[in-house]
Amino acid sequence: MALDTKSAPGAYEAETKDLYDMGEMPPMGHLPKQMHAWAIRRERHGEPDTSFQLEVVDVKRPDSHEVCVLVMAAGVNYNGVWAGLGIPISPFDVHKAPYHIAGSDASGIVWAVGDKVTRWKVGDEVVIHCNQDDGEDEECNGGDPMFSPSQRIWGYETPDGSFAQFTTVQAQQLMPRPKHLTWEESACYTLTLATAYRMLFGHHPHELKPGQNVLVWGASGGLGSYAIQLINTAGANAIGVISDEDKRDFVMSLGAKGVLNRKDFNCWGQMPTVNTPEYKEWFAEVRKFGKAIWDITGKGVNVDMVFEHPGEATFPVSTFVVKKGGMVVICAGTTGYNLTLDARYLWMHQKRVQGSHFAHLKQAAAANKLMVERRLDPCMSEVFTWDQIPAAHVKMRRNEHKPGNMAVLVQAPRTGLRTFEDALEAGPR
Repeated sequence: MALDTKSAPGAYEAETKDLYDMGEMPPMGHLPKQMHAWAIRRERHGEPDTSFQLEVVDVKRPDSHEVCVLVMAAGVNYNGVWAGLGIPISPFDVHKAPYHIAGSDASGIVWAVGDKVTRWKVGDEVVIHCNQDDGEDEECNGGDPMFSPSQRIWGYETPDGSFAQFTTVQAQQLMPRPKHLTWEESACYTLTLATAYRMLFGHHPHELKPGQNVLVWGASGGLGSYAIQLINTAGANAIGVISDEDKRDFVMSLGAKGVLNRKDFNCWGQMPTVNTPEYKEWFAEVRKFGKAIWDITGKGVNVDMVFEHPGEATFPVSTFVVKKGGMVVICAGTTGYNLTLDARYLWMHQKRVQGSHFAHLKQAAAANKLMVERRLDPCMSEVFTWDQIPAAHVKMRRNEHKPGNMAVLVQAPRTGLRTFEDALEAGPR
């Protein structure tokens, strides 16, 4: 197998070595034998500040349809917390590797390509989407790759994520990087944006349409902030739900039609048993919440879709407030997995409950195009240094992070850089 080492812009002098310091740039196209990485091992499963440890590991050479990317910056997502904890499953039970490098978002530079890769070349600046598959079954060829038996999430169900100097991925995972963004802004959006895009536009016949109303849980978070923007871009109306009044202005600034604070209501958690006094009390609060939605959409106008990801705490309410024939689409269960609902409203009102999981390349690319065209904001909230990667995950685990999306610097030596030449100039001397 040959690697593509075509020349790339920005000639510079660099020593050929087997291992480079963080921020130190190898010669363009040179893959060292080893790299620095934040690694998780099975025996260290626990909180991120103990499960994540710095190690020196081998750099994986790309196979024929793979590329190796020099990681400039990466995004922080909750699957890094899950990987560290080993909950709900241990990633080692999936990929069987001796160590796990988390990180399912990245911006970087193509550093080496396999001999059958034709779409990308050394020096290309890219972002990486996190869906992988083997590409051989029917779903990958004319169907939906997210339904493929081989579908897996890079950096969670694979051992080689973005919290390392290099990452080797499938060529189909690459997309053009928005050049107007910094490396860290480019690194923080792909996972949450593409997930939100599929939820809103990927489940026929309930694709979002102009004029529709959508209830968005966690409207100030990574998923919610993109859902609000996508809904607004599509000419529909977003009603955001928050848990802190300090986040109201942020959500409205993204284009929401209205915002509700869930702390103003008392109908959260698993649904009480139907026809009990507890159910009657709960149902009164649910109707109060529904009326608050009507105050935004108009009397009698229920939402066409509910954008769900808290799960256990909110799901019973979601399935009630969505309109007849509407859809509750869910991609996570951050408050728990034991979902309850009143089945009478589900079947008699013919509502749809739809699971959704990340996105395939066409959906991810469509979402990325909106970012490249500057129609969306990456909503980056905080940037952490390489040494702060465990601390960033601790912050997310404790729900202490700011609204929006979190990024970490990897090879980029500081924030605010937009080109490889900027990084070279600012890097170690």
